[in-house]
Amino acid sequence: MALRRKIENDIKSYLSSHSNKMMIIDGARQVGKSYIIREVGKQMFPNYIEINMEADKLGDRIFAEARTVKDFYLALSIVAGDKLKDRENTLVFIDEIQAYDHLLTLVKFLMEDHRFTYIASGSLLGVTLKKTQSIPIGSIIRKHMYPLDFEEFLWANGIGNTFIDTLRESFSNRITIPENIHEKMMSLFRRYLLTGGMPDAVNTFLSTQNIVDTRQIQNDIHDLYGDDAAKYEQESTRKLKIIRIYSMIPSNMENKKKRIVAKNIEDKKGKRMADYTDEFDYLISSGVALEVKAISKPSYPLVQNSGKNLLKLYLNDVGLLTGVLYGTNITPILKDVSSINLGAVYETVVAQELRAHGHELFYYDNKKTGEVDYLIDDQQNLSVIPIEVKSGKDYMVHSAINRFLAVGEYNIHQAIVLSNERRIFEDKGITYLPIYNVMFL
Repeated sequence: MALRRKIENDIKSYLSSHSNKMMIIDGARQVGKSYIIREVGKQMFPNYIEINMEADKLGDRIFAEARTVKDFYLALSIVAGDKLKDRENTLVFIDEIQAYDHLLTLVKFLMEDHRFTYIASGSLLGVTLKKTQSIPIGSIIRKHMYPLDFEEFLWANGIGNTFIDTLRESFSNRITIPENIHEKMMSLFRRYLLTGGMPDAVNTFLSTQNIVDTRQIQNDIHDLYGDDAAKYEQESTRKLKIIRIYSMIPSNMENKKKRIVAKNIEDKKGKRMADYTDEFDYLISSGVALEVKAISKPSYPLVQNSGKNLLKLYLNDVGLLTGVLYGTNITPILKDVSSINLGAVYETVVAQELRAHGHELFYYDNKKTGEVDYLIDDQQNLSVIPIEVKSGKDYMVHSAINRFLAVGEYNIHQAIVLSNERRIFEDKGITYLPIYNVMFL
């Protein structure tokens, strides 16, 4: 099934623009980068050429020595000579461009030559860019892609824009929706918690309704991320530390603080977060983990205030998390079992959603005041918006956010609590919203 993705409009706009920069769609493996570029590319160009540089590196290595524009054209003519026409009707898609560092350096010269239209994708681009010298930053438009967000998941389930626009209007005007619509939305939201946004997992679940098959795909992706770390890190001790940190994320989610504790990574006392900077960088740059940085004194813009020491890491996809935590038992998610705390799952889906909407992720941590799940910039008021995520029925119990709002110098204009509650209402400066309204933040 062809899944509709928001990034499609960006790709179409770029391919129509005759830009002198190359768009590179960056993101973790399996989020659908190659698929959406292929779909749009084939629609827009009669001569569509796709080269996967990972496959080339493992196979014929035709592009391994292509260090000049001339070399590149020669290699390209070997694989697609009959399709090479002019710029207007020939698109060259360089998939997994990071497999060859030298191609990133060559981008500037390919674009200056204007012979063909180009687009690229990269799975570990963030990692490669940090290692590669002479990167032509001015020659790249880097666009990050994430798993399907909740709105894209609704599209996949046949929910049209008219219905979503009605929900958006109720969110904007703070009007509560009817019970039956709320129940429908909660049912879809719980399914999203199961499938997450990896396209293969979503398609499998929609076509088969089989959780075993869906979980198998998610487990394979989870394993693939570990294999990637092994492939890209030559130093075996670092490789093991990356895999260890990645495997700790789900269990950290079950802790009250959810923070990474340095001494737990290798079970060594005296270890500090600074000892694992490269490992964290790998997980964050590769897109397989989402970082949430601590803020103790919030002011706009948040990025100026964050520290590196109190770091939280979330999996990049909520379906991967529910797969690890619950396996093929779907009851805790679908039936809202009161004895099961879904706090970690709800926090992960909110992190995933906020990040997909372009928000940097921060949380508030203050010894006196407590901890608030998320902070986002409030551009309208040059302030910040605290967000608390509640998975249970005690959604009005939130002492940390109350104390946070009581600090006058923070100049907070609005605060949000997301929960399963249907009613949209405001009380003591806090707006209460149904959890699925996160898609409109």
